[in-house]
Amino acid sequence: MSRNSKVGGTKRRVLDVVGFTAIIVLFLLYMVPFILVLLNSFKQKRDIIKNPFSLITEKGYTLANYTKAFEKMEFIKAFGNSLFITGLSTLLVIIFASMVAYYFTRAKNTFSRVFFALMAASMIIPFQAIMIPLVSIYGSGLHLLNHRLTLIFMHTGFALSMSVFIYQGFIKSGIPISLEEAAYLDGCTNVQTFFKVVFPLLKPTTATLVILNVLAFWNDYLLPYLVLDLKKYKTIPIVIQYLKGGYGAVDWGTMMAMLVLAIVPIIIFYAACQKYIIEGVVAGAVKG
Repeated sequence: MSRNSKVGGTKRRVLDVVGFTAIIVLFLLYMVPFILVLLNSFKQKRDIIKNPFSLITEKGYTLANYTKAFEKMEFIKAFGNSLFITGLSTLLVIIFASMVAYYFTRAKNTFSRVFFALMAASMIIPFQAIMIPLVSIYGSGLHLLNHRLTLIFMHTGFALSMSVFIYQGFIKSGIPISLEEAAYLDGCTNVQTFFKVVFPLLKPTTATLVILNVLAFWNDYLLPYLVLDLKKYKTIPIVIQYLKGGYGAVDWGTMMAMLVLAIVPIIIFYAACQKYIIEGVVAGAVKG
């Protein structure tokens, strides 16, 4: 008994070491592209072209790429456009999606079931299939292109279905209706009940959807390129694309610096919201 236990313990420790080593190797392989982008953002163009994988450079490390990113490519302006579009779009999606999902869950009528089914079905339609008619209608027909508010309106519409679908599942299984009934007995209206009782309980789901939508809006290139007036409004992905010069000439150093500057805000934002996702997972596990 003791010997078998000892052998089993040894095997278990070996398996743990092998598994932990495999995780470390996979993590390093995953991080290699990000590390290379960070290192090359401090290199001069000659060193990047000659040996992008080297940690040692002939010309030394420099901050000139970041200076170019701020000055020549108007990073502050592009960052402001991306922040405004992403922030307002995400806010509208969270407000509208949570309210619509709450109505669909609690109404339980033919109208709510049909429209929820239509919204769920719309998620399978790829944007590429409708982008040409969309641009044609909003451009030639309605003359609403070249404005940031139009892009925000489209972002909100395209993201609403998935957000409603996720919210609806959480409200249906995670929020007991007895809490709402107690609020009604205390004199709360439907709107007060939603914002004071239901919506605070949606914090974990809201944090998840905020991260998903922020990543989608922040990194989107195609829709802003089709909708915005690029002479007035450029988002970060569009500015990065503009770093590609004619005849294939690319300022790799400045591009790497722009990529780092574009990634850092998202990393900070994700780190700030991560605790709410963990709280939601733990709360769901304890409840189950």
